[in-house]
Amino acid sequence: MKFNWGYKILLVYGLFVAGIMFLVYKSTQQKFDLVQKDYYADELKYQNVINASQKAKDLGGELKTIRKGGHLIVELPAGMHQSTVKGTAHLYYAADEQKDISKDFVSTNGEFDMELLTMMSGAYTLKLNIEMNGEQYYYEQKIFF
Repeated sequence: MKFNWGYKILLVYGLFVAGIMFLVYKSTQQKFDLVQKDYYADELKYQNVINASQKAKDLGGELKTIRKGGHLIVELPAGMHQSTVKGTAHLYYAADEQKDISKDFVSTNGEFDMELLTMMSGAYTLKLNIEMNGEQYYYEQKIFF
C-alpha cells in the first residue's frame, strides 16, 4: 500500500494528539508543594523579617558557610562573636519540602554546625533567624551542594 498525502496528514495529526495526551498525563503526575502551608498569615508577618534583615545589614559583616563531610558549619558575622546568640537555622529546598532541615541553636563563639542529609544536592537557601541582646536579626544565603 502506498502512502499518499492524506494518510501522511492523518499520521502527523495522530502523532500530535498522542503527544499532547502524553504531556497531559505527565503533567498530572507532577507534585507541587506550596512554599508555605499558611502563606497569607506569613505574608502579614513579613515586615518583621524586613526589619530584622535591615538590622543585620546595619550590624555589618558576612555570614560564612563551610561544608565539612556531613556537616554545614555556619560562621556568624564578627559582631556576634562576643555575645550569646540563639536562633533558628532553616535549610530550605524549593523543589521538595521533604528535604528541608531546621535546627535551633545557641552560640557563644559565633559559629554552629548543622548535620546534613546523606545525599543532599541542589540549590538550598539558608535562612537564619537570630536573637542577640533582645534584638532580632535575619540572614538569608543561597547554598549549592
